[in-house]
This record gives sequence, structure tokens and C-alpha cells, in this order.
Amino acid sequence: MSSKAQPPELKRYMDKKLHLKLNGGRHVVGVLRGFDPFMNLVMDDAVEQQKNGESHEIGMIVIRGNSIVLLEALDRVV
Repeated sequence: MSSKAQPPELKRYMDKKLHLKLNGGRHVVGVLRGFDPFMNLVMDDAVEQQKNGESHEIGMIVIRGNSIVLLEALDRVV
């Protein structure tokens, strides 16, 4: 078994709005601007959606791939 990371197939999600569910029950919505083979994501216009219904604007952030539980496209992906 190889320990080398395989690049994720995220090219078709570039510049699309995504909803990310992160470990710890956190939710972030933003536009995918970049990624690497470890699925670390660069998100622009990111907003953290909190459980109480409030949202917190973050801007541009990097999210580590190992903290992503679920990725959902909110824009149409071709």
C-alpha cells in the first residue's frame, strides 16, 4: 500500500460555491479557489454557519483536508 497522497478530483469544483461540514460540528460555506493533493482547500468569501443560526464572515481561509467530513456543491457542477 502506498502512503503517497492521490490528488483529489476537485478541478470541476473550482470557483464553485461549496458547503463544508468539518469535524467538531462546524459548517463553512465559500468559493473554492485552490486545493492540494492532501485536500487542503483554499476557500474565498467563506462564512461560518453556527448552530444557533448566526453566521460569521471569515473571508479567505485554508481548511485542512483532514478536518473535512463532507463536501457539498451548492452551484451546478458540470
